[in-house]
Amino acid sequence: MNQKWWLTLVAVVLVVFAVLVSGCGQSAAPVETPADEEEETEEVQEAAMIMIAGSDSEVNLVTRLAEEYMNANPDVAIAVTGGGSGVGISSLIDGDIDIANSSRPMKETEEADLKAKQGQDPYAVRFAVDGVAVVLNENNRVVAMTVDQIGAIYRGEITNWSEVGGENLDIVLYGRQSTSGTYVFFMEKVVQADYSPEMRNLAGTSDIVEAVTNDPGGIGYAAIGYATKDGIKAALVAADDASEAYDPTILENVTSGDYPLTRPLYQYMIGKPSGAILDFLLYEVGEVGQQIVLEEGFYPLTGADQDFNKKALE
Repeated sequence: MNQKWWLTLVAVVLVVFAVLVSGCGQSAAPVETPADEEEETEEVQEAAMIMIAGSDSEVNLVTRLAEEYMNANPDVAIAVTGGGSGVGISSLIDGDIDIANSSRPMKETEEADLKAKQGQDPYAVRFAVDGVAVVLNENNRVVAMTVDQIGAIYRGEITNWSEVGGENLDIVLYGRQSTSGTYVFFMEKVVQADYSPEMRNLAGTSDIVEAVTNDPGGIGYAAIGYATKDGIKAALVAADDASEAYDPTILENVTSGDYPLTRPLYQYMIGKPSGAILDFLLYEVGEVGQQIVLEEGFYPLTGADQDFNKKALE
């Protein structure tokens, strides 16, 4: 080996050593989060959460409205549960939820409790119209009844279907629990007294529908969105003996007010709604929301309902 070769080898070794030393002495470069990932993290952190609970009559409809709204607004999360109008209103008074679904108006005592606990007045929005249906087993021969006859049945004064034009068959009463807004509405509008102690109080509207489906002598009451299920039918109802009986499954009968068991469906908030809550409410009462209301078997708002909503939505 000549001297030139050794000098070349030494030079190469020195260069490699210098590179290694230089690399070991440098700190690792900080890992930067891509800008779009940072934005996504911020969006997740800022996502709005809306908690809704209450009316069992409304739960399926509001769940569908919430799902469609979230599809169009992925930055908003909405949770919907039932339990009855009374449960929803109590939860709102306690501040546990943002919106209470209620198939009846709040009582004055409930409004006072909310103001005392939360320091703000409740605000209400009507988002759909319901015709409370009297549901019978599909094989029941009875087609139509008056409000008085239905009230007498639920008071326990009429106990056999033969007394209202049906076959000789005992009537079996199905109803909701006292926390239900429909329980209260039906008692005040139809029964106008205490329910018969023979009434079987069920937890939800779906339970009533299932019970009447499987009971030839059964009768129940349900929000109109449940009245077209297989195995049951909605009785035609007349205001009195001198009035025509109307079918609640026909839109015009309910929106015209001819069907006597018509009611608006409510949502209550603490204070005047704003932000994501206001946007969701506007979606419900808007064109898209009202189309969903129809698709779910309920009916769109009347002019009177729209006027009612101005206090909360304008």
